[in-house]
Amino acid sequence: MVYGEKEFLKTGERIFALERMFNKREGFGRKDDTLPERLLKEPMPEGPAKGKVHPLEKMLTVYYEKRGYDENGHPTEEKLKELGL
Repeated sequence: MVYGEKEFLKTGERIFALERMFNKREGFGRKDDTLPERLLKEPMPEGPAKGKVHPLEKMLTVYYEKRGYDENGHPTEEKLKELGL
């Protein structure tokens, strides 16, 4: 069987979902998906984002939604079925 781009991307997605499920079992979740404190508290000194800090909570919500994860950052049952897990 020849593997193409789609198969490799799906394999990577499966690996990442398995890691997230392992982390869920160990008690990790949204609270652990963070950035360095500096990025969350110190406003950017220059550039288009000057004066702003990273809106982590909003970014996580969008990221989880696009990944097919629940609000705690864990793959949903539907996503696990899609990935054959």
